[in-house]
This record gives sequence, structure tokens and C-alpha cells, in this order.
Amino acid sequence: MPSATIKLFLVHGDPKRLRTAEISNWTGKAIAGPRSELDGVLSREEAAKPGVYFLSGVDSESGKTAVYVGEAESIRDRLRGHLDKDFWNHVVFFITKDENLTKAHIRYLEGRLIEQAKSVGRATVMNGQSSGAKLPESDREDMEIFLERIHQLMPVLGADALLPIGQPPGGQAEKRVLFCDIKGLRATGHLAPNGFVVLKGSQAVLKERASAHQWPYTLVTRNKLIEDGTLRQHSDHFKFTRDAEFSSPSAAATVVHGGSANGLLAWKDKEGRTLKELEAV
Repeated sequence: MPSATIKLFLVHGDPKRLRTAEISNWTGKAIAGPRSELDGVLSREEAAKPGVYFLSGVDSESGKTAVYVGEAESIRDRLRGHLDKDFWNHVVFFITKDENLTKAHIRYLEGRLIEQAKSVGRATVMNGQSSGAKLPESDREDMEIFLERIHQLMPVLGADALLPIGQPPGGQAEKRVLFCDIKGLRATGHLAPNGFVVLKGSQAVLKERASAHQWPYTLVTRNKLIEDGTLRQHSDHFKFTRDAEFSSPSAAATVVHGGSANGLLAWKDKEGRTLKELEAV
């Protein structure tokens, strides 16, 4: 992804309230805000334009992060029609300043964004299905560039629905492969912008330690990973069926160990140096 200069404007000076985002030399623009300020979001002139939008929150039935992706020829009119959906508490929408987004363009974007959000798997996608749209090759390439910009701005605006869990490591520290060994089992992972990623194929102990019952996080996290299929029993241990992201090295290590663990000591490089030692260099 190319480097970018992003201009953020906090309309009320508060980073959690209404804000706008633009990228240098790009005709697009993003508007974001909490549902509690929907009137302010909809009163902006950008809301009258065609574009794509994201409604994010938590699904009350499953307790999981949820997102709805939509398109509209008038963002304002469409968002008013979503007031009967009570899961969402945040909205982000994208428009262009040059009036060049047609109905076919935004339908194409919606289809691709729903597909990408489902593929990433960070949130439950609340859409049933999208029709998408076919575009001429040149238009399709333009919209793929637009999609790239959406991917860059979404996390900046506090929305991670499109951020890949197993994205390629970026910084030097992220590229360092680390190992967590216990009882003949091995997990592999690396540091990541959001914390720590345990890689697909890693192993974890089958039975939790007694300490897991003192610290609910371990049991809750392991049960969640088992429920969504990330952890599956394989003979006498669990195996990660896909990359999994954790908030810290310790959070990852506790799942692998089945109980409390200090991630700075549990994760080591191929020479046996702990993460604590590596970070001290």
C-alpha cells in the first residue's frame, strides 16, 4: 500500500465526535461520527452525495462486533432508513468531491467491501447479500484505487472491519518470527500493530491450568476461539486453523499455555532469546 498524507479535521475538537478525513491528491473524502451525533453527520453537505457507508457496533444476540456495508445515491436519505437497526453506534461514509461516483460505481464498491469484510472476519457482516455491479476495465481500476484509500482511512477513523488479521509483517520487529513452546507443542507468531498474531498451524495445550480459573480472560478467549473454529482439537492438543490476533504477547501466550503466562518471557526467537531480551537490544 502506498504512503499517504492524511488530513484529519475534528469538527468539535473531540476525536470521538464528528470528524472528516482526506488524503492528499485524492478526490475522495470520509465523514465519521457516533450515532449520538447522527443529526450533525446528516446535516453536512457531503451527506447529500452518493457513496458507500459502514455502520458498526455490537450484535446484541452474539455479542460480537458487527458491521453493515451499504451504498446510496443520497447517504442522508439511506442512513435515516437504518434507524430501526439498533446494533450500530458509529458511522463512516465515503464520497467524492468531484461528482464522479455513479450508481454503478457505488454498487461495485459495496459488493467488493462486503466481500472483503467477510473475508477478513473481524466483524459479523450484517448484510444479507449485495448485487455488486460490472464495470468497464478502466472504471474498475479507478474503483480499486478508491478501495485502497478506504482501507487506509478506515483504521484511522477507528473502524477495523477491513484490516486483515494476518497481514504481512511491516516493521523490523514484526518480521521477527517468535516461538512459544510448552509440553512438546509449539506456537509461532510475531508482533503486529494491534498486538500479537499467532499463525495458522500453531499448537496450544488441550487442558487449561488451574490458574485459568483465577483469570477469566484465558477461558473466555479460548472458548471464543473454539466456538468460531479458530481452535480445533487435534489428537491431544488444539491447533490454530487460521491466524489469530491478540492484544499483547501475554494474551497470546495464555491461550497457548492454557493459563497465565508472561508473553515477554514465553515468546522466543530461534536462538532462544526472549522477547524481553530482544526488545532491550
